[in-house]
Amino acid sequence: QVQLVESGGGLVQAGGSLRLSCVASGITFTFYTMGWYRQAPGKQRELVASIGSVGPINYVDSVKGRFTISRDNAKNTVSLQMNSLKPEDTAVYYCNARRWADNWGQGTQVTVSS
Repeated sequence: QVQLVESGGGLVQAGGSLRLSCVASGITFTFYTMGWYRQAPGKQRELVASIGSVGPINYVDSVKGRFTISRDNAKNTVSLQMNSLKPEDTAVYYCNARRWADNWGQGTQVTVSS
């Protein structure tokens, strides 16, 4: 059974930083593309960043230059370093593992105050 456990969300002022982490279990981690999605109130869930087993890496335009996704295949972990946070980054952030289907974590709240 696939399990994705996120951590690292919280409240931060605009311009601050947060680091999200997701630990995966129940999968052969290297077979999966890992990603972070977010969903703000009243909006659709959107892809923030994704990373293949050995790349490639993709970012939504709004976070390029501010967010960095990385993975540690030895620890079954994917992380999202978020710098220069803006109020519009406020959302629930979800870890995603994709191979033939999507698997989701429970989500972690990120709130950026102005």
